[in-house]
Amino acid sequence: MLDRIAEFFVFGFVPLVVGILAVPDPSLAAENSVRGQVIYRERIALPPSAVLSVQLADVSLADAPATIIGEQKVKPAGQVPISFEIKFDPSAIRSQMTYALQARITVNDRLLFISDMRHQVDPLTDVPQTIVLKMVTPSAEPTVSVFDQLWLVDFVDGIGAVTAPQATFKVSEAGKAGGNGPCNSYFAAAKVEGQTIAISDIGSTYKACAPEVMAEEKALFDALVKAASYRIDAGKLIIVDKDGHEILRFSAAS
Repeated sequence: MLDRIAEFFVFGFVPLVVGILAVPDPSLAAENSVRGQVIYRERIALPPSAVLSVQLADVSLADAPATIIGEQKVKPAGQVPISFEIKFDPSAIRSQMTYALQARITVNDRLLFISDMRHQVDPLTDVPQTIVLKMVTPSAEPTVSVFDQLWLVDFVDGIGAVTAPQATFKVSEAGKAGGNGPCNSYFAAAKVEGQTIAISDIGSTYKACAPEVMAEEKALFDALVKAASYRIDAGKLIIVDKDGHEILRFSAAS
């Protein structure tokens, strides 16, 4: 009788152990990728400091900056064709939205090649993509400095396009920033090193305006304190947060 009991526990326990080992790890999230290569037509070699950046972006809204779904940076870029693979969470993809790949090659933060045409893509299909870049000519490179230029606010994260009242922004090498908000004039401390930028200690006048104007002004100030880095692209000043999300866009005032 004792032998049968022992036999029951031994043989009854084994399937339980096997069942536990077969349970999948819930921490392993599903992941998709878009892969392909980047090329250009010009017969020139890239320098060792060249960096390729390829982004998968939601470009559904024409009047708002693209939402970045995934990105890969290849450095050093090497020589064309340059392979890439952007990994992303498939749950972020919506069937009614439009997605595209955008790429650029920079050398010491100077734009050298860019995808100047929309490369639309279905992220959920496993089809290799080829992105053709166009060389940026010296005359097309931005010559505007971030310093001591009056910038007109075109876009603020959370608000969208800003047209009226016209808001402005200006930053100096002395570490000061400020301008006119949609309602009040404002001032702040600024720290700019290379392509990084930090805005702090924002203060303003105390005029009261319509609620929607005050909401725009608050969104502007909130975006400024989230600034992490910037670039000047085709005469536009673009500021992004620490996650690379575009939060502010400006045009140079004439």
